Amino acid sequence: MVHSLAILYSVQQIDNRLEEISDMKGDLPQIVADLERQIEEGNETIKRSNEAIKNVKIDRDKADVDIIEWTEKIAKFKSQQLQVKSNKQYDALTKEIDSAEATITALEKSMEGAEGKMQMAKTDIETATARLTDLNAEYTEKQAELAEVSKEHEKEESKLLAERKQLTGSVRKEDLARYEKIRKAKAGKAIVAIRRNACGGCFNRVPPQMILELRQIDSDRFLTCE
Repeated sequence: MVHSLAILYSVQQIDNRLEEISDMKGDLPQIVADLERQIEEGNETIKRSNEAIKNVKIDRDKADVDIIEWTEKIAKFKSQQLQVKSNKQYDALTKEIDSAEATITALEKSMEGAEGKMQMAKTDIETATARLTDLNAEYTEKQAELAEVSKEHEKEESKLLAERKQLTGSVRKEDLARYEKIRKAKAGKAIVAIRRNACGGCFNRVPPQMILELRQIDSDRFLTCE
């Protein structure tokens, strides 16, 4: 029977090699991931800006229609002023005209603001589009580099991952969880050999008593480096 410790030691050797392969790729995976994120953000900026332009155009067109309607009302009120027979009626129409003119002034200001918002959105689109051109070019280049590096070790990596999956499937879940936890906390190393009476992980000298215990104990027992 092969014990969990022996199996996990084999898993550790596989993980070491996978780490070496990953190091060969350098920071390319992270660069590609960052570029993908920036491209996504750029596309989102363009999408939001286009939506903003669409909404501003709707508001501007509505304001334009409202101005026409209020202008027609003013003309109507002024026409009615020529027909009134009392100062009270004349003053009432004058207030209506003043109110309509104030509304038109507010609508015109809102239209000016809308034009400013549209211009800002267009500038954002132009900036994002230019940026995306550069990002896409760099992304294509880095992705090709990563693909080339990955291809060199693709078969070996696939084989190692398949072996790892097979091995970990025969290990107790609690032992595998412990292995992964230690490996994560100790820069990828969870199980190491003792070489020349020193720990293969921290390289500190292992007490003679522990070495004696390691030689005598059941091979499936885990001992923690001090």
